[in-house]
Amino acid sequence: MTTALQDKRIAFVHDWLTTFGGAERVVALWKELFPDAPIHTLVYDQKNLGHIFPPDSVIPSRIQRWPFSKRYYRKLLPFMPRAFEEFDFSNFDIVLSSSSSCAKGILTSSSTFHASYVHSPMRYAWDLYPEYLRSSGPITRHFMRQMMPDIRLWDQASANRVDLFLCNSQEVARRIRKTYRREATVIHPPIETGIFTPKESAESPKKGSELGEAYLCVGRLIPYKRVDLAVKACTKLNRRLDIIGNGAEMKHLKSIAGPSVRFLGFQSDDAIRKAYQECRGFLFPGLEDFGMTPLEAQSSGRPVIAFGRGGALETVSENQTGLFHQEQSTKSLISAMEQFESQTWNPLEIRKHALNFDRSVHISRIQNALIDGYKQFCENV
Repeated sequence: MTTALQDKRIAFVHDWLTTFGGAERVVALWKELFPDAPIHTLVYDQKNLGHIFPPDSVIPSRIQRWPFSKRYYRKLLPFMPRAFEEFDFSNFDIVLSSSSSCAKGILTSSSTFHASYVHSPMRYAWDLYPEYLRSSGPITRHFMRQMMPDIRLWDQASANRVDLFLCNSQEVARRIRKTYRREATVIHPPIETGIFTPKESAESPKKGSELGEAYLCVGRLIPYKRVDLAVKACTKLNRRLDIIGNGAEMKHLKSIAGPSVRFLGFQSDDAIRKAYQECRGFLFPGLEDFGMTPLEAQSSGRPVIAFGRGGALETVSENQTGLFHQEQSTKSLISAMEQFESQTWNPLEIRKHALNFDRSVHISRIQNALIDGYKQFCENV
């Protein structure tokens, strides 16, 4: 912790602590910086995350006591605003929230500085609302139509409670500007480049077809990730594809996959690290807010083929660390893969690019943002 913040009473807020994904990795790093800061959250699954976030450091909302809340918390959206508003931050100087849902909507006093690191404005209420509506069942669609107008009003109104907006990418900064009419400072999420390393200390440039045996996808198997495009492309080209992760799309993806596609399910951190090191290339066909997995692959010296929109435009350097396909279609992805296999890639140059997103960069920028933001806040109080 920097000396400028060491005497400040700091608290964190996070939407929910149930699984360990990219947003939780960010909060875990903040907890390393400020070990005494408690984490306020909607619900907390100690069984899954107790080894990362000890129970004595987590303050769950009253919804934690509701039956099955840790399993069905996403269905409790109408109750989330009030749950977050009931937290008491009167004893803190600084509150740093991590939000992709309602965490940014906390109430703080005029003497408490609130910085919110927004992973995205809640996408099911805003830009992805038509998609969620279209893919939901009739009962869910009915309730979405009833509650989303009020949720949007609350979401916009609660944005005025935030003193400083931070976010993970230029893509999300644009969404914040569109949704809340506020500017946000971009601080990219931290990548553990010390963990994700090339298999060898030095590698000579190689063609895409010589890098490894299998293409790789890592992440939750849910519709907007568009893993179906990777499955269809590799099946048609008869290229090996290893898929690490679980999710609701698993059954559908297996139904369209050919024999060259392997579904590996949940894997240990060591197994994922090895898969990055040995893959032919990393496929990232979804539209993401940022996307940490492509950078983990690049940190491991492996190039990426990504959809040319969203956060990937900030993390992949075209023709240096990977390629873009311009449409979310099997044809477009196949074309990019064929081009990829004809080009030469330098693993050391790819890793060098990923070092720009190392955890040390995030630490420095988040500390500076809090110091500068708190100083300006105090001057205006």
